[in-house]
Amino acid sequence: MPVQWAGLSPELLLTVDRDSGQRLSAQLEGQLREAIRSGRLQAGERLPSSRELARLLGLSRGLVQDCYAQLQAEGYLVTRVGSATRVAACAQVAPVPAAPPPPARPRTVADFRHGVPDLASFPVADWLWATREAARAMPTAELDYGDPRGSPALREVVAGYLRRVRGAAADPARTVVCSGYAQGLSLALRALARTGTRIVAYEDPGGPGTARAAAEASGLTALPVPVDDAGVDVAALDATGARAVIVTPAHQWPTGVVLAPGRRHALIEWAARRDAYVIEDDYDAEFRYDREPVGALQGLAADRVISIGTVSKSLAPALRLGWLLCPPALAGHVTDLKRLADRGSPALDQLALARLVESGRYDRHLRRMRTIYAARRTALVTALARHAPAVRLSGLAAGFHAVAHLPDGADETAVVTRARARGVGLYGMSDCRASASTTPPRLILGFGDVSERAVAEGIEAVADLLDGRAR
Repeated sequence: MPVQWAGLSPELLLTVDRDSGQRLSAQLEGQLREAIRSGRLQAGERLPSSRELARLLGLSRGLVQDCYAQLQAEGYLVTRVGSATRVAACAQVAPVPAAPPPPARPRTVADFRHGVPDLASFPVADWLWATREAARAMPTAELDYGDPRGSPALREVVAGYLRRVRGAAADPARTVVCSGYAQGLSLALRALARTGTRIVAYEDPGGPGTARAAAEASGLTALPVPVDDAGVDVAALDATGARAVIVTPAHQWPTGVVLAPGRRHALIEWAARRDAYVIEDDYDAEFRYDREPVGALQGLAADRVISIGTVSKSLAPALRLGWLLCPPALAGHVTDLKRLADRGSPALDQLALARLVESGRYDRHLRRMRTIYAARRTALVTALARHAPAVRLSGLAAGFHAVAHLPDGADETAVVTRARARGVGLYGMSDCRASASTTPPRLILGFGDVSERAVAEGIEAVADLLDGRAR
């Protein structure tokens, strides 16, 4: 379907060469024919008026009209009285037949993909209000490139919010706004590489693909470090020789364990002794249910911890807004790298987020989402207890995913494959292990973007696969 361009006369890239010796009318006709044959101009697409095209190319209107008339006679264009000149429906070369469509997939009953919040609950009205308020009050100077660290208003608000809610030692001067976690991690690793770091460690299980790719892009080597029920194994970390580690201390991804107090202090002591840095991914600490809040690790050692936060889980990934709390020794490097990367994140979005947070609407949204996610968590627990009681869940104290422990001997890969044939999206823990091992068999069940009804129907549809009854 062609794009229906608005406006009096859509622009079109055509050129004429008055020194070529070829007639101008022939040049114009040839270029239009080629644009139509190649598909640059789609069937039904509107062309500029003869008057406007003549003005743009410095030609007489009569020459353009003659060109249009010639192409109409050849079947390339169609005209109607009172309507614009358009590309004829039969003018383009027939496309190569497309490959046959893949076989129809079963109806999706539920997709337990992890890391995605409830997209339907994005606070559209509040975001529009915040955007209008920000645009109305935005000084003209904010439309310039500005500080690569980000809007001073947002950095002040984020720092205040993180001090209040996360117990962080946040300083607006050392806060850098970024385009989500991926860019934040890249900036942190590149800054560390600048200062001599060569090896970075990451939690296992964790996000090996993300960590390795980001490390390699920064010229670093990434090594896995095991996680147990108390969090990352600091003794194993010390043995790697790494001078940086990526951790998720408030709600370990994906096991859900909280970094134990003793491990927290051991990790900070390791960083000080090794002249190393901890990259803290504070990804879903806003959502907790059965435990007291856990403060940010950065609050214990602001000179050794780079804390990365975003609104990808609290609002929506598409906003592409996040921040880094930088140690003094790295703040300048991160700022310089941000300047080189993109000169700064979009100003209006930053100001809108600042307005949303300081107005209290952001806190109100989080309270609402905690209630929604808690109900979905309950639906998951209830459905498994009813249909597959042999499957144990862990990691439920916070966030919007859980780990399902399949019976010993279960084939994780087969369970995932067979579940998808029934329209249920399941995801194995093997994707989060550095070795990609499927033992012990585990599933990561995300319930952030799955309704309570879909949770119940999805678990019922695959219950025999989960508890081993299906062979």
